[in-house]
Amino acid sequence: MTGLEGKCIVLGVTGSIAATEVVRLSHQLIREGAVVQGVMSLAACGIISPDALTYATGRETITRCTGRVEHVEYCGEGGKADLFLIAPCTANTIGKVACGIDDTPVTTFATTAVGRGMPVLIAPAMHESMYRHPAVKENLDTLMRWGIQVIPPAIEEGRAKIAGIEEIVLHVKRALAGWPLAGKQVLITSGACREPVDDVRVLTTRSTGMMGKALALEAFRLGAEVTVVHRDRFPCVKNITISTADEMRKAVLDECARETVDYYLSAAAISDFAPDTVTGKIPSGKPVTLHLHPLPKLLTQVCKDGKGHPVTIAFKMGDDGEAKARSILGEGAMVVVLNSPDVMGSTSGDFVILSRDHREEIRCTKEELAGELWKRLL
Repeated sequence: MTGLEGKCIVLGVTGSIAATEVVRLSHQLIREGAVVQGVMSLAACGIISPDALTYATGRETITRCTGRVEHVEYCGEGGKADLFLIAPCTANTIGKVACGIDDTPVTTFATTAVGRGMPVLIAPAMHESMYRHPAVKENLDTLMRWGIQVIPPAIEEGRAKIAGIEEIVLHVKRALAGWPLAGKQVLITSGACREPVDDVRVLTTRSTGMMGKALALEAFRLGAEVTVVHRDRFPCVKNITISTADEMRKAVLDECARETVDYYLSAAAISDFAPDTVTGKIPSGKPVTLHLHPLPKLLTQVCKDGKGHPVTIAFKMGDDGEAKARSILGEGAMVVVLNSPDVMGSTSGDFVILSRDHREEIRCTKEELAGELWKRLL
């Protein structure tokens, strides 16, 4: 389940060069299970052909409102659409929607959708100087006060570029999910740490961070404010970049001390040991002995000292996995997920979900596991 099965999304397209991305955006929404109906302004039709969007969606693109009153058919009371998305949305269209002007098919759909109170999302795209204009900023504030969700653009090369397709789709899913985690703070550790051996080499694991990403994006979809401590960068969340286990520990404890964390998900393969670091480069060509010293357990510190005692999920791997998992539950974790080394780098695997009074074996993808875990927490 992706969250978009059977949903009808009206995609409004306005006159930005970013309109060239709507074919790919439509394809992705459809892959996720949605039905997409395109609506284009005259300015958008000067950038891409309506036939391109018709081809992408499999539905005739609306370029003018006719006697069929298409805006009411889709976005009026009891209409077919579940969500109205304007992507890209120009400064001109933002101003018109904020002022209730509906002189294009897109703005007429917007007026109808806003009046109905259905989910409305906009993905701005324009030159950065236009995005900074006081009137544009005030218009965006107006739209957000009305409950319209603004998908932040990427500020690059003097342009407020339309958000990436992955980000837009995630925001669409979030808008349709009902926000069960609204107002909740979620903190996740993800991926591998790298402990320096010398100035060149590191000691690490084969963890890829796929599990952490699945957990983070599912939490975002459900409406949470998500922070991920890792070496990677995920869309739509706050990313705190670290390399070593010590840096991860400090970042997590700082976050826990700074604000109340409602949920802590320890999905990272945090280093259990760190070598004594050698300055320079260890010469090659002869045997080397590394002295490893154990590192403190971050999970134990969060369960014991975390502000507000966050609901905690831990991941455990190893031959003593189940016995160790039981002790982790005793330390305060709500759920412990057992996996094996072959899961690292794989999109799916065999898992055991343990709680104080329940044990379940499950074979699934990491995205499915993330969904299952969040169901248990809600």
